[in-house]
Amino acid sequence: MLSLQQELKENAYPGRGIVIGRSADGKYAVTAYFIMGRSSNSRNRVFVAEGEGIRTQAYDPSKLEDPSLIIYAPVRVLGTNTIVTNGDQTDTIYDGMKEGKTFEQSLRIREFEPDAPNYTPRISGVMHIEDGRYDFAMSILKSNEGDPGCCDRFTFAYDNPRAGEGRFLHTYLHDGSPLPSFRGEPKIVDIPDDLDGFTDLVWNSLNEENKVSLFVRFIDIESGSYRTRIVNKNV
Repeated sequence: MLSLQQELKENAYPGRGIVIGRSADGKYAVTAYFIMGRSSNSRNRVFVAEGEGIRTQAYDPSKLEDPSLIIYAPVRVLGTNTIVTNGDQTDTIYDGMKEGKTFEQSLRIREFEPDAPNYTPRISGVMHIEDGRYDFAMSILKSNEGDPGCCDRFTFAYDNPRAGEGRFLHTYLHDGSPLPSFRGEPKIVDIPDDLDGFTDLVWNSLNEENKVSLFVRFIDIESGSYRTRIVNKNV
């Protein structure tokens, strides 16, 4: 198990990241989603609540350039499923699962982002909490080592996750030009049992210059009720 704090502190630019797991006391399904940015357009964003989920919006609308890859709903809730992604594939998953498709099937019509030369991976997660049971899955769609002619598709499913343990998936291995895509399985990281403490840990560990926004949610596995924290650098 890796220290999430160290993973974040030692990487100046993991890009966008999703953490999903279970709190140390075993009571909560936990997720965190953060965005970072190097360009002024990417940094000109905030998270705002929308229904049971959130949406990105421009902090200063007058400075918004291209909204196509930066304005989307990262989190949506469909019944007992909470969907978390780094793009508008949130809607693709939501619509597909509503039609009876699986998480993986819903993503078959999507691939990595068309932002050459980085071809940013699309990372996604879905948490299923029902009748006191909890499982989750994560996905990454990425170019074949920077070759946009092939989309590599990986899905990872976790049944009955262990207390205090999470999985961490992010878009880029580290800073670079072009940005290298994440490789391998989602990293095993530690998850505490305190919502505010976990929020502070993630936010304070992200690179100060590049971090933009953070969403954290703790969902009670028995009742389905949840508590949410949103932190924006632009306030």
